[in-house]
Amino acid sequence: MTINQCHCTGDVPFKVIELFAGAGGMALGFEQSGLQAELLVEINKDAANTLLTNRPNWNVVNEDVSNIDFTQYEADIVSGGFPCQAFSYAGKGLGFEDTRGTLFFEFARAVKEIQPKIFVGENVEGLKNHDSGRTLNTMVRVLTDLGYHVQGKVLNSADYSVAQKRKRLILIGTKPGYHFIYPEKHEKKINLRDALKNVPNSPGTKFSEKRFNVLKLVPPGGCWVDLPIDIQKEFMGASFYSGGGRRGMARRISWDEQCLTLTTSPSQKQTERCHPDETRPFTVREYARIQSFPDSWEFTGGKSSMYKQIGNAVAVNVAEAIGTSIIYCLSNPCDEKKIHTKYTILPEKMEKQLTLSAFSESQ
Repeated sequence: MTINQCHCTGDVPFKVIELFAGAGGMALGFEQSGLQAELLVEINKDAANTLLTNRPNWNVVNEDVSNIDFTQYEADIVSGGFPCQAFSYAGKGLGFEDTRGTLFFEFARAVKEIQPKIFVGENVEGLKNHDSGRTLNTMVRVLTDLGYHVQGKVLNSADYSVAQKRKRLILIGTKPGYHFIYPEKHEKKINLRDALKNVPNSPGTKFSEKRFNVLKLVPPGGCWVDLPIDIQKEFMGASFYSGGGRRGMARRISWDEQCLTLTTSPSQKQTERCHPDETRPFTVREYARIQSFPDSWEFTGGKSSMYKQIGNAVAVNVAEAIGTSIIYCLSNPCDEKKIHTKYTILPEKMEKQLTLSAFSESQ
């Protein structure tokens, strides 16, 4: 049996405490894998209402995570997508207290107070290079000092039955005696046509008149480079003369590809995501489908809030794949002396698996 086939949790489901729970992408994926939500903390009122609307029995706390005393809780797993923040290094030892005042500190505090068997930290791929790698180095050192073996690997949602090219760094920490293996890639790729088949009607925003007139000239799968040169210069402004790929600007997605990473606003300047046939952004329900939310999952709040909740979420199918690997890990404890597989967060072309020290120092 492969890890992706194992959904057994035994008589008692493994329990999860999630920080920064958002609209429930990770929580729903974990639930679908067989994990049980013990506590979800979310400061945004609309996102917290979304969680309770869909799962009235979940223990959702609409509160600043810094106000939560985690010593009163027990759980097998602590998870959360903590924002990436820089730390001050001058004259400091780069330890746990050095991160105080950041949301990572609150995540680490929850791990310290709950002492789960495993933790999952989710963040943007750019964390590995943030502040020349020092931010991630500090995080790894802090979490290792708490008694965990820490691994990091970038997962692309497109590899896990999601119609979106969305890369996220997944940090995993395990207590001695547990060995986590990242989920294998799914064989079948899901494109936009698969994801949006028979999508229900829902609210959606519009492009400004100026942006509409530009994007109507872009073919499916194309972007600003497909525009006449005079329109390119006017639309791009100073960005026209800058370096980099910039292929996400004025982008119309093709039916036969995965969508580029969804942002918190579908008409956001310089990160346009245009429907393949119609010159408009994706609707709220289309956004949710691209993030692999089921149509039954309702989002509360205004239209812009719903877009933001979906854009910030962990893709549900990715969370389910991770959850299944967690269940396998916790259901199959290993010898504490077993050598753990190490995952590098360097580009995938790096075949060599690095040790934890190399993992830290290479950043």
